[in-house]
Amino acid sequence: MKIFYGVQGTGNGHITRARALAPKFKAAGADVTWLFSGRPRDAYFEMEVFGDYQSRAGLTFQAAHGNVHYIRTTLRNNLVKFVNDIRSLDLRGFDLVITDFEPVTAWAARRQGIKTVGIGHQYAFGMDIPKTGADFMGTQVLKYFAPATVRLGLHWHHFNAAILPPIIETSLPATARKSGKIIVYLPFEDIEDVIKLLKPFTAHEFHVYAPGGPVPTSGKTGHIEVKGLSRRAFQADFAECSGVICNAGFELPSESLHHGKKLLVKPLHGQMEQLSNALGLETLKLGEVMHDLDAATIATWLSADHSHTVWFPDVAEAVVDWLMQGDLTLEQSWIDGVWERCRRIN
Repeated sequence: MKIFYGVQGTGNGHITRARALAPKFKAAGADVTWLFSGRPRDAYFEMEVFGDYQSRAGLTFQAAHGNVHYIRTTLRNNLVKFVNDIRSLDLRGFDLVITDFEPVTAWAARRQGIKTVGIGHQYAFGMDIPKTGADFMGTQVLKYFAPATVRLGLHWHHFNAAILPPIIETSLPATARKSGKIIVYLPFEDIEDVIKLLKPFTAHEFHVYAPGGPVPTSGKTGHIEVKGLSRRAFQADFAECSGVICNAGFELPSESLHHGKKLLVKPLHGQMEQLSNALGLETLKLGEVMHDLDAATIATWLSADHSHTVWFPDVAEAVVDWLMQGDLTLEQSWIDGVWERCRRIN
């Protein structure tokens, strides 16, 4: 089967999900052409698993100091190039087109009248799940950013809808856990603000991952280490850590839950998806939330010794099996069967 798979590359969560799927497709004998958009091609890293992948500019959201800026997003995206990329992407000859909230692939398929499967967390928002922070712009973005004919949502709970558990890489390097080691990934916050926030908590070891790479030496202290993005380094630190502080995205919280890491999320202001994810974690009693960079909340969270663990099965394999059989009907019995393999441990 020849598959064209578009992946939103603005954040690393969509790419992480694609990494979990890629070896499953290969084992199933599928010939997959990958396309990534949302950042410059030279800003992707450790992409060997995707072979000779394609890239486009796509669309990316502008955020600063924990806030999404829709006007700045509109002004900084090259809409003419975006339309031209849609028109020039030829999807003829593929047996299946999939989008993980990637707009060039989604709109090119719609323009060419090709049935498209949307797989990702954002597709769960068309269903009855916990939501908050809805405004006109955010609702329209989730609805029209990357439309799909068949929508397979992913979430931490099924909410009695056509939703599957998260697609994650379920294994980690074998290593002992350090009780005071904390991973921090807040890419939409000012790095100096994050360092200032963490400085008082000298009893803990913070590994702060920053998209722009390490800050000047003057921005470091003995218990805080700032690192550039590296999948291998992140996996090694994540395996050892006891807790994670991150924005309220989907993939990293999902991995944290699966591996029993204590979780504190800070949703982006004005971003319906992240605000709703924070609400979902609170509703399901799976993690703690801070809506601003707040030292008191971090102190309380660090002092608590509890974590929550939800063991997710190999959803990547289940999804690839479903895609390869070609029917693309979302049978409730199949969805229920995947959820029956999940285990909430605490």
